Amino acid sequence: MQSDYRQRREQFMTKIGSGTAILRSAPTAVMHNDVAYNFRQDSNFFYLTGFDEPDAVAVFAPHHETHKFVLFVRPKDADKETWSGYRIGVDAAKEKYGADEAYPIAELDEKLTQYVEKADRIYYHLGRDRGFNNTVLNLWQRLMSTYEKKGTGPIAIEDPGPILHPLRQVKSAGELERMRKAVAIAAEAHNLALEMRKPGCYEYEIQAEMERLFLLRGGLGAAYPSIVASGANACILHYTENRRQMQDGEILLVDAGCSYDYYNSDITRTYPVGSKFTDEQRILYKLVLTAQLKAIEQVQPGNPWNLFHDAAVRTIVEGLMGLGLLQGDLEEIIKEEKYKPFFMHGTGHWLGLDVHDVGVRQIGETWQSFQSGQVVTVEPGIYIRPDFKPFEGQPEVPDRWRGIGIRIEDDVLVTDTGNEVLTAAVPKAIEAMERP
Repeated sequence: MQSDYRQRREQFMTKIGSGTAILRSAPTAVMHNDVAYNFRQDSNFFYLTGFDEPDAVAVFAPHHETHKFVLFVRPKDADKETWSGYRIGVDAAKEKYGADEAYPIAELDEKLTQYVEKADRIYYHLGRDRGFNNTVLNLWQRLMSTYEKKGTGPIAIEDPGPILHPLRQVKSAGELERMRKAVAIAAEAHNLALEMRKPGCYEYEIQAEMERLFLLRGGLGAAYPSIVASGANACILHYTENRRQMQDGEILLVDAGCSYDYYNSDITRTYPVGSKFTDEQRILYKLVLTAQLKAIEQVQPGNPWNLFHDAAVRTIVEGLMGLGLLQGDLEEIIKEEKYKPFFMHGTGHWLGLDVHDVGVRQIGETWQSFQSGQVVTVEPGIYIRPDFKPFEGQPEVPDRWRGIGIRIEDDVLVTDTGNEVLTAAVPKAIEAMERP
C-alpha cells in the first residue's frame, strides 16, 4: 500500500509544481470531560500519507532539493504512550511512511520556513483549525514582507482541494479492493437485518447486530450513524434514534454502511416489518425501484452527472401523477420542483474515503461527466410524512398513503464500458423483500 501513497504524492506534487502544500492532521475530539472519541484521520491527509495519528503536519515541497515530503509528528514518549497508546515517532515516520525528512511536531515553527520560502505559493485549506491557520498566515505574511528584497516567496495561498479532490475521485485498484470489502461486510449485515426484522423487534436490535458484524468482519465500524427507521420514522431522512418497537403492517428502512480501512460503503433497503407490503407500500416501493434502475442505467462513462438524477425524478413524477398524488403538466412539475415534498434530496453522491466524498458535480452551467473508476451512490426515495403538506396547488394526499417512507440505495462503480453495482449481493426485488 505504501507504493500507492507514494504514487499519489508524486501525482499531487507534479500538479503543485513550484508551490508548497501544507496539510494538517485531524484534531482529536472530546467525548466528555477528558475522554476522547476514537481518532479518525483527515481524509486528504490520509490519502497522501497513510499516517493515522493526530498532532501531525505533512509538507509537500517538490521544488526542494532533497526534502520533498516531510512529516512533523509526535515524538516517542514512554509515559504518554502508557496512557494513550504507542506512537510512530520521528524515525519510523521516515522508515515506515516514506518521508524524506521527519521532525518532532514541536519543531514546526523552526523548520517550516525552509520548505516555503522558495515556493511561489502555499497550498493550504483555511478551515477548522484556527490556531494552525494563524501559523500558516503568519509565515506567509513574514515571507511576503521580504518578497521585494529577495524576489522569491509565496505570493498567494490556494486551497489544495481543486487539485487533490479529482485525484481522490478516481479509485485505484487498491482503493477498490478496500471498498469491495466494506461493501461485502455491509451486504452481509443488511441480509442479516432482512432476516431479523419482525413485529415486536426494536430498531436498536437491528442496529446492534449489524454493527456487531461490521466489527466482527474486521471493519472499523459503522461508516456513519446507522438509520434503522420503522413506520413513520422512515420519512425522516437522517433518523438515528433507533429506539422504536416495530409493528406489523409497517415498513422498515435501513440505511447503514461499513468503514473498512478508511473506505466506506453506503446501502439502503426498505422492506415490510411483517411478511408482506400493504398495497400502498408495494405500489410506492415498485415506483422507487423502477426509478433507481433507470437512474443506474445513466451511470455511464461520459454521461453528465445530472442525467441519473433527472431519470429518477422523471420516473417518480410520472408514477405519482398516475396515482393522482401529483397533477398538472409533467414538464412544469419537474421544472418548478413540485415533486420535492415527496422527493426532496439528490439521487446520489460520490463515495470513497468520505461517505459523502469529495468531487465537483457542476462548474457553472456545465455538469461534470462520469469517469471510469469513480464510485457513486444511487438512492431515490419517496417520503410521505403523517403531516405531509403538498406543494401549493397540488392535491391533498389521502390518509392511506401517509406515514410511508421508502429509499433504495446501491453503490455503483463507473467502469470503462458501463457500470458495476457493487452492492448487488443485497437483494431488492419485491419478491425478496417479502416473506411467503
